[in-house]
Amino acid sequence: MEERLFFVGLAMGAFAWLSKRWSESQSLDTAVKSGLWHGVFCGLSAFSAVWVIMMSLDSRAKFISIAAQAVSTTELYPSLAAGAIAAAVGFWRGLAKGSAPEGRRYFLGEDLEWAETVFSAVLLASVLMYFVVQAFKIPSGSMRNTLLEGDHLFVNKFIYGMRVPFTGKRILALRQVQRGDVIVFRFPVDDPRELHCGSIQYGKDFIKRVIGVAGDTVQVSNGRVIVNGQPLTDEPYAQYLDGASREAAPMKAKDLGPEQYQKLWEAHALDRALEFSPPYSGPRDFFGPVRVPPRSFFVMGDNRDRSCDARYWGPVAEKYLKGRAWFLYWPPSRMKTVL
Repeated sequence: MEERLFFVGLAMGAFAWLSKRWSESQSLDTAVKSGLWHGVFCGLSAFSAVWVIMMSLDSRAKFISIAAQAVSTTELYPSLAAGAIAAAVGFWRGLAKGSAPEGRRYFLGEDLEWAETVFSAVLLASVLMYFVVQAFKIPSGSMRNTLLEGDHLFVNKFIYGMRVPFTGKRILALRQVQRGDVIVFRFPVDDPRELHCGSIQYGKDFIKRVIGVAGDTVQVSNGRVIVNGQPLTDEPYAQYLDGASREAAPMKAKDLGPEQYQKLWEAHALDRALEFSPPYSGPRDFFGPVRVPPRSFFVMGDNRDRSCDARYWGPVAEKYLKGRAWFLYWPPSRMKTVL
């Protein structure tokens, strides 16, 4: 979201800059020009407002190729429609009152003031969200009982270092990611057509607990997690809703050698290769062993029997990391530091 807010701020800044120049040169000297420029402002404002609102909706079922890297059709079409309608209304208002110099100056001054305000506010918000702190809402029960559906929390964006835009690198890290950290990250695939956990996950933010870091060997046997050959026995946060009832090992996994298993997992293709679907078992209770690649993490949900995590869709590369879950602020009854 922060990247899109940044571009909204830039667009408003460009509008304000052009408005100032044209105001000084008195270039908008006819009713048609005044109407067109006011229409651009109204269209841009409506598009941005609807776009930001749609970003909060969890709907990415279908993507179009031209915008697949950034926008889903469910976000783009309503935003374009709102922008077109607002632009038409803005043009009509500007044309109707732009014949007099007072009318043209009024629209130009009002639009310029709003554009400068939005530019400053949105750009500052996007910078804070990108580098310092960001609010998230928990969408599912995969982290029960540490985090519940509907919990709101702040994420520390600088503890693992500030992200350098468009490079995937970080600088000025206060500490490295450690086992047991609850982290927020963008789903670790770049193909918006890939299906995982029953639907497209591309572009979504996930929150999970780090079980293994680079170089660790991770395995799940009969539901219990084993890291570097040692079972994890001290996991007060882990929840097993199915008790002693465990699923069988995936049948297809027996046909895969260790090297092929590792490659499929690293390529985020293990879930598809195992070809499991109820009543056939997936890698939930019997997984691996795999070695976590360099600059990557193995993550799991605390609700182990109801979590679609790295067992299914592979490692999380560092470039997808957003930050560490920090402070749960809503609802007030559950206010706490996330551990």
